[in-house]
Amino acid sequence: MIFIASLIPALLLGGGGMALLMIGVLTKRDSFTFCSLAAVALLVLACFASAVAPDGVIFGGLLKTSLFTRFADMLVYLGAAMALILSLDYNRRENIARFEYPILVLFAVLGMIVMVSAADLMTLYVGFELQSLALYITAAIARDSLRSTEAGLKYFVLGALASGLLIYGISLVYGFAGTTNFAALGHILVGGAGYGTVIGVVFILVGLAFKISAAPFHMWTPDVYEGAPTPVTALFGTAPKAAAMALFLSVMIGPFGHMLAQWQAIIEILAGISMALGALAAIGQTNIKRLMAYSSIGHMGYALMGLAAGTEAGLQATLIYLALYVVMSFGTFACIIAMRRQGQAVETISDLAGLAGQRPGFALALAIFMWAMAGIPPLSGFFGKFYVFAAALNAGLVPLVIVGVVTSIIGAFYYLRVIKVMYFDAGAPDFDVTSAGVRFVMSLGVVVTALFVLLPGPLVRVAGAAARALMG
Repeated sequence: MIFIASLIPALLLGGGGMALLMIGVLTKRDSFTFCSLAAVALLVLACFASAVAPDGVIFGGLLKTSLFTRFADMLVYLGAAMALILSLDYNRRENIARFEYPILVLFAVLGMIVMVSAADLMTLYVGFELQSLALYITAAIARDSLRSTEAGLKYFVLGALASGLLIYGISLVYGFAGTTNFAALGHILVGGAGYGTVIGVVFILVGLAFKISAAPFHMWTPDVYEGAPTPVTALFGTAPKAAAMALFLSVMIGPFGHMLAQWQAIIEILAGISMALGALAAIGQTNIKRLMAYSSIGHMGYALMGLAAGTEAGLQATLIYLALYVVMSFGTFACIIAMRRQGQAVETISDLAGLAGQRPGFALALAIFMWAMAGIPPLSGFFGKFYVFAAALNAGLVPLVIVGVVTSIIGAFYYLRVIKVMYFDAGAPDFDVTSAGVRFVMSLGVVVTALFVLLPGPLVRVAGAAARALMG
């Protein structure tokens, strides 16, 4: 019974994706809208199925389900569903309304939940590749656009390099430890790890750092964020980030938890460099999608602070931060998609001039997301940073906390610059009316981001329980 119940979400996504593929191929009418709405429905059903899935290990120890995997799965489903809703009107306007897009998203999500539920390094790699192959294609889905095809190619080349490093690390761990199973590795490494295993773990770290775009393995992020269609960028900034960070936590705390002394310093360095680069490199950006790319690098650095702490409180803080970031991110990208004048998308920050006088609701929504990204109270972003800073401070990572505080202050400059342009610069022609789907995603993001302060308890408790489930 546990076997079937645990597989229902994957069966829904995989079977539903193949069914939609057949429908799209065989039907003679335009099926993009139908396939997109059906994909959203499948994600909702998979979400409910994951919520009631029992804890357990299936396939002889290859996959596992727990409160931690269910928490991460929910974030993946939420991010993917919001990205699909944002694509409904945008893809039609840009003449990229192909039925294959929502199907690719479904298969990418399938790879993500396999990653999150992996209990073996080989299962991890299968999910990693399934996700990556689908995302490479979505980045280049606008095949008539030079920017989109360039983004897809860059993502593919650098992603292939990261996959190679990951599988090399897995092979080293297997060669020196004799197994790829998480539980078995945990038992073997209790007594210490040899140099070969440590080197293998470092290569695995590099491969996973690429997926969350942590510096210095971030080189793909600005170009792919800018070149890919904006709904695809919204997808990259939400679901894959949540899945990859959850996988990061699962791998480092699970099989390699006893090697904390060996990998903690590496995570601290990744977190510090990511926060610094995200804060400094974004200052000179004029394209808002590139700005969000560097912002995401910085935010992943903050999230890594919880992992660097290596404690249950640190894991809880990272999960809270991740959940709040996903909501802030899809809300911000909804605002970016709404940046259209005379039927044309605009992406530069200067194009937001005078928005507050023309569209006060739109300007207020974007201002809320910018304030939250900067970590200004009482918005949700402040609480996310508060939890990770507190966890790192309690773990004795004072220098890392200082870096986090300083980079938060620096980063506030470019977030507040966006608000300054909207409210104080001279206006340009009015923006086009946004679609209902974009308004829905934007409104949902605003409500959660602005009102989280009134009801933080449920997320904090669930994240704490998920962290305890991961720690065992």
